[in-house]
Amino acid sequence: MNMLSLELHGFSPLHASYDHKSHSKRQLYVAALDNVVKDEKNTSRSGCVRRRCECYDLHNELIPYDRAWLWQKSIVQKKQSLMVNDKDDSDLVIVLQHPSVYTLGTGSSDKFLHFSLEDPPYEVYRTDRGGEVTYHGPGQLVMYPIINLRYHKMDLHWYLRSLEEVIIRVLSSFSVKASRIDGLTGVWVGNQKVAAIGIHVSKWIAYHGLALNVATDLTAFRHIVPCGISNREVGSLQDILGGSTICDSDELMNITYKALLEEFCEVFEFNLQPNASYFGSLLVVD
Repeated sequence: MNMLSLELHGFSPLHASYDHKSHSKRQLYVAALDNVVKDEKNTSRSGCVRRRCECYDLHNELIPYDRAWLWQKSIVQKKQSLMVNDKDDSDLVIVLQHPSVYTLGTGSSDKFLHFSLEDPPYEVYRTDRGGEVTYHGPGQLVMYPIINLRYHKMDLHWYLRSLEEVIIRVLSSFSVKASRIDGLTGVWVGNQKVAAIGIHVSKWIAYHGLALNVATDLTAFRHIVPCGISNREVGSLQDILGGSTICDSDELMNITYKALLEEFCEVFEFNLQPNASYFGSLLVVD
């Protein structure tokens, strides 16, 4: 996988290996998967030119939740302003990890928390996405597509099912049979939920997205009723694969990330762009 780097000012050190004394900038890697951006991938199944999608690759970074949420809202505002003059010609996806955090949807109930909000084990955010409480943390790939559904389908049911399809295809690439459950949103392997999905849509621009447990420490899920579903378990790809994989957690994250982008582009018929400078200025951290 080829990577092109885009340096944005102001990124604070997020890994212990980052030497903040000798660097004033943080590299933001932009995915440029050869087998996604080849010419033959630039047309959709209907023969039309694929819509451009810029990718901000932070899948090996721990980005604080509030920072990523601010990025999303800023990009949505920018896209809405571009819509006025019919200039919203590119969608965007951010892939990252979060430090341990609990997030609640707009209508989430506190009854699904096994702790006091006055003394939580990790930070807690009540967000503008749908759904109940969930956990984000290291080893979990979080994908935030920011998509103008006017250029796809103005159908939220279709969008949610499409995000699920992306994950089902990714897991299939590991010979893991995943499925949907009628009446619920997300992806399961047997009785274990391996991916959560929650979105918000404003003027048909969708944001928030999906979280796939790859090599996640699932202990933190014990402090909540994940997604408000009490009769099912939570699982991770690493645990499901068990002894059938010879790669370590980091390599599994990288392989899964690549598969996630590939299937995302196939399901949504995107032309993934290696030059992600269009919205880059909105991801600057003061």
